[in-house]
Amino acid sequence: MRLHRNLCFAVIDGLHLIFNENDYADKVIQQLLKRDKRWGSRDRGFIAETVYTIVRYKRLYAEIANVKEPFSRDDLWRIFAVWATLKGIKLPDWKYFENTPTRKIKGRFDELSKVRVFRESIPDWIDTVAVSELGEETWNKEMASLNEQAFVILRANTLKVSKETLQATLFDEGIETEFIKGYPSALQLTDRANVFKTEAFKKGYFEVQDASSQLVAEFLDVKSGMKVVDTCAGAGGKTLHLASLMENKGQIIAMDIYESKLKKLKVRAKRNGVHNVEMKVIDSTKPIKKLYNMADRVLIDAPCSGLGVLRRNPDSKWKLEEKFLDKIRTTQQDVLQQYSKMVKSGGKLVYATCSVLPSENEKQVNKFLESESGKEFTFVKDKKVLSHKSGYDGFYMALLEKKNN
Repeated sequence: MRLHRNLCFAVIDGLHLIFNENDYADKVIQQLLKRDKRWGSRDRGFIAETVYTIVRYKRLYAEIANVKEPFSRDDLWRIFAVWATLKGIKLPDWKYFENTPTRKIKGRFDELSKVRVFRESIPDWIDTVAVSELGEETWNKEMASLNEQAFVILRANTLKVSKETLQATLFDEGIETEFIKGYPSALQLTDRANVFKTEAFKKGYFEVQDASSQLVAEFLDVKSGMKVVDTCAGAGGKTLHLASLMENKGQIIAMDIYESKLKKLKVRAKRNGVHNVEMKVIDSTKPIKKLYNMADRVLIDAPCSGLGVLRRNPDSKWKLEEKFLDKIRTTQQDVLQQYSKMVKSGGKLVYATCSVLPSENEKQVNKFLESESGKEFTFVKDKKVLSHKSGYDGFYMALLEKKNN
């Protein structure tokens, strides 16, 4: 592989924004890819994959390069040289790469790879918490899996198209996909491609949604005609899935504390042909209290550490702080206590997170069931999805049923 100067500059600029300005990696990459209209898919792929890989292995590469944050531009070039050397790319005769100790880099890599916090490139505190909750053996496998590149997974919008028809339509547009056993609406891309430019996307035939995330709406056991509340709807990936499972019949109330996210859901719902969704901003306790004992189904896709989705958000492990984890556990229990009151007698509730930590998952559910509010519910089943077993994001979901009065 030959390195091109303008592409490398884009990578360095991106790393500066992510590491030094604390910008989100996905947003930075979106901006970078628009920088030069002459770049083809291979150029854009190089930028995205290189930035993500260096973000993923920041701790390891910085240690090998012997640089510390905040990184100067020279430091970022040193980190880039480490990445290129380990990838077997011949460094060009540029001033940024003068005196790069190629042999020493490989030696340091072999040495540091024996230590998990460097090999998997994670903060010490996350490693300590995960080992204490999951055990050495499971965490070893899980963290290695979470450092792999995420697959591109689509969910067929069955309000408009079958999975089989979608596969054929995408094939005609030059995109090959395959079915995934056990995931009724999912298609996995065999090669990465910009699916958002396809006619199939513009017509609302699919949404991009990880396979594990697609299990959550199914877990809620919805039926056409029900009243369903999605309490932490965000931009509405699971809301739209619920609408398709309900065949656009009944009512879905999508709630979130951020109005901006619900506005995105509105756009997506229109493209998907979804018309049974009402959006409500949680700006006080009133919208929740109005729905007490009203819903057949309630989905709580709770705020969490996001440790199960590091494949697609590798920068989040550098942004996450231990005190946030303590705070989010309190929020999770508060949300369970308050939002569960919307379930009517005989109705069902799903509590879900994209975390692999039991303290955010099973322990929260058990704590709730032992509380005064939780005594009205019975535990039906739960599902824990670990990345190293499924090949997809780490997730947790628990189904609870409210007793009949």
